[in-house]
Amino acid sequence: MVRLLHARPHTLFRLLADPRNHAQLDGSGLLRGDPVGPDRLKLGDTFTMGMSQAGRAYRSVNQVVEFEPNRRIAWRSTGRGHSLIGGQRWRYILHRDPAGTVVEHAYVWGYARMPLLTIWLPGFPRRMRPAMERSLANLASLAVEQQGRGIPRTTSGENRS
Repeated sequence: MVRLLHARPHTLFRLLADPRNHAQLDGSGLLRGDPVGPDRLKLGDTFTMGMSQAGRAYRSVNQVVEFEPNRRIAWRSTGRGHSLIGGQRWRYILHRDPAGTVVEHAYVWGYARMPLLTIWLPGFPRRMRPAMERSLANLASLAVEQQGRGIPRTTSGENRS
């Protein structure tokens, strides 16, 4: 999914690289917050996040697997902390644009272990597109708060996919 956000890459990256923001950015409703780990992520860092799915609370374990400051960040999730499941990645790639930043947001399930159990049965391919759209809208809103009130928000009509 690709969207133009009216914010600077470093502002967006700062928000994405701080797990304390992830629950506010989440458009899926699965994240409950309470991250444990570094406040500023870098390559190889591990952090956990409070989650809830189908009424069951758990903690995901995530490792930063791609990291280029102000350009790219991705983390691999291992579900409830078991290395036998999970593996899917959440990725953001930021491209400077005269109007702000073009953000590529991807839920990369090709890395998932046991994809039938962790991806297909819960219906994530179908459920993630609207959740990702909400996440990008949340990112735009939080960036506006960070940068000051004078920068317009992204609109649903600004889709470069």
